Amino acid sequence: MHLSDITADVKSVDIDAEFASHFQTMLPGMDGLGGPLLCGTGFYMKRKALYGTRLIKDVGLKELRTFFGPSNEFIKSLRQNLKPESCLGREQLDSHLKELQFLASCIYEQSTKWGEEVGFLYHSVVEDYFTGFTLHCKGWISVYCDPERPQFLGTTTTNLNDVLVQGTRWYAGLTEVALSKYFPLIYGPSSMSVLLKMCYVFFDVWPLCLSCAMWFFASVPQLCLFKGIPLYPAMSSPLFVVVVFIFLSSLSKHMYEVLMAGGSIRGWCSEQRMWMIKSLTSLSYGSFDAIMKSLGVGQTSFIATNKVVDEQQIQRYQMGIYDFRTANVYLVPIVSMVILNFASFIGGVARVITTGSWDKMSAQLFLSAYILLMSFPEIEAMMLRKDSGRIPSSTTLISAVSCSVVLAIV
Repeated sequence: MHLSDITADVKSVDIDAEFASHFQTMLPGMDGLGGPLLCGTGFYMKRKALYGTRLIKDVGLKELRTFFGPSNEFIKSLRQNLKPESCLGREQLDSHLKELQFLASCIYEQSTKWGEEVGFLYHSVVEDYFTGFTLHCKGWISVYCDPERPQFLGTTTTNLNDVLVQGTRWYAGLTEVALSKYFPLIYGPSSMSVLLKMCYVFFDVWPLCLSCAMWFFASVPQLCLFKGIPLYPAMSSPLFVVVVFIFLSSLSKHMYEVLMAGGSIRGWCSEQRMWMIKSLTSLSYGSFDAIMKSLGVGQTSFIATNKVVDEQQIQRYQMGIYDFRTANVYLVPIVSMVILNFASFIGGVARVITTGSWDKMSAQLFLSAYILLMSFPEIEAMMLRKDSGRIPSSTTLISAVSCSVVLAIV
């Protein structure tokens, strides 16, 4: 059973606020197709599903040890409905503590089937998602439950560095599944419906597809604008209405989902902004990491997300101010695209004023203006802020030089 763990106190500038609307739209949508995917820790699971019904009922003690390890107490618990003992003696307590330490040790699962056939599966760094997918393939169903009172409360990332590091790992795991034999359209036999398979296909391929699309829309129209090359239909063309309709309908759909999930217009702006940032960084790096692993060049890394409270970060978070203290490998693509859009917008406006080509270039001007509007926190962090969470001047300089080189080449 999957239960929503989204709390009502979601900041309008949350860097992870996008998951609120995802949980309120995607998971209920999958509920009628066989159940939502497993994500995070907000769910209960039957032991029979996690360990395997056949193993618990039809396998001898020796084979159980091969699968689950040498702990007699744990193996005994698989076939019993054990009730907690109300009172343990000193000797029993010491024995139980030693057994628990043995089970919790990192070496316990060696030479067993943990992570391969039983328990959470290790074939992907998104072990929750991958385990839920294989359980759905075996015929298990999940149920979405979202009562008014939250069932799980916890902490989430409150700064850009942690959310991008965490996201890189997630998106690498999803792309890793898409490039493996476990891709939903070819993995079988499966008890899933075609529609549920398509849901899993969406999650598997969207990091790579979205990152590629974002890099295109954040650079190609702007470079064409800077060079005076019209890319979209002119305002006088009937096709211009089609382009405007597609753009506005996409924004309206997303805004509706955010408002339906209890969000606000400002929260929607934050989701749009983080969608752009993640597409240029964590989605791109995660997809590239998975591709390198599939080619045998690299290995997908697992970096634990920092959940330690930093007083200055929390203060900025409570004030709705972004903290841009992260590595240049994440900051440079973000800042470079902001500078590229700014230069293209200024150059484009100057060009259309001198040539009078408003009719042909209006769509590209509007796109650059929209991206700059959504990028106001980055512009503020580059030019106005003086606190420790600002974007360093060195990063701005590196990004400006990179953009100058690109503009000079094209």
